[in-house]
Amino acid sequence: MAAHPGAAPARVVEQHRSGYIVATGPGDGVAVESLPEWQRPPGYRRGTVAPDDRPAVGDWVLVEDGRRIVALLPRRSAIKRGAAGEHYRQQLIAANVDVAFVVCGLDGDFNPRRIERYLLLVQGAGVQPVVVLTKADLPGADAAAAHAALAAIQALGVPAVAVNAKDAAAVEALSPWLRPGDTAVLVGSSGAGKSTLTNTLLGVDRMKTAAVREHDARGRHTTTHRALIPLPSGACLIDTPGMRELKPTGEEELADGGFADIEALAAECRFRDCAHDREPGCAVRAAIARGELDEGRFLNYLKLGGEVAAASERLASRLADRPGAKVHAPRPRKHDRGPG
Repeated sequence: MAAHPGAAPARVVEQHRSGYIVATGPGDGVAVESLPEWQRPPGYRRGTVAPDDRPAVGDWVLVEDGRRIVALLPRRSAIKRGAAGEHYRQQLIAANVDVAFVVCGLDGDFNPRRIERYLLLVQGAGVQPVVVLTKADLPGADAAAAHAALAAIQALGVPAVAVNAKDAAAVEALSPWLRPGDTAVLVGSSGAGKSTLTNTLLGVDRMKTAAVREHDARGRHTTTHRALIPLPSGACLIDTPGMRELKPTGEEELADGGFADIEALAAECRFRDCAHDREPGCAVRAAIARGELDEGRFLNYLKLGGEVAAASERLASRLADRPGAKVHAPRPRKHDRGPG
């Protein structure tokens, strides 16, 4: 702040292509200009800035003259994903978050493998995840079966809460993670009930909602941009558009996806380079044979492991292209280490 004595701190509450809305308190949002050209980091061509170097919803910034961002303050957490496309890029989802509500409907939207993918991104950012199972009021919703399907990740300390997102009394179950000063972010696919949940927590219908398609339980994007909203509890909530593609950045560890138990099993295999296929002494395959490890979950572990390894290589290549970069080799992951 010493470099900008006349600037005031503010928090980014909305992000648009043309700029940002920032606030210094509840209900006082003001439009400001984005970071000036001279502040873009060295090594980038004019007009290109890495997403990590741009403010995102939840960020704290310094604003000068009430209209221009002049500095991005250090983050304590940042949830990111790999952006779609051929070239490696990262997309910030939210910054300075304490808890992420991974929202999944108890209808055709329920997908434990997708939840594990969200956990990989969320816990990799150092953020506490809470799985929120919405639509518990629907006929045929089986919360007990969903909890059973998520038993392995719950055993690793990830809470799962089933709610009727339209019922304020039911949504009270989320209050332990919405204390004054806390910031929570809602992530999940379109139609999962994020906007309905936001409206119930606010006590007013602020966010637009829409029905999902009956044949596949898919929703349309009713939330079109990320926004930070103050709640009556004193917490802040960031609502996000539905995300259908969740690519890792290459910075994650597989244990963050709720796979710490599989990692522990892999460490017990006879061979350190065990591929968990037909090798003798494979502790992972033995656990599957005993019914102690779900094979679908294990296959997702392998799939995500391959994606993380590939993204890590792309990240290292991208960093190596920066002028003067000193690139360290990606850390070997437990699933791809050679013999010890």
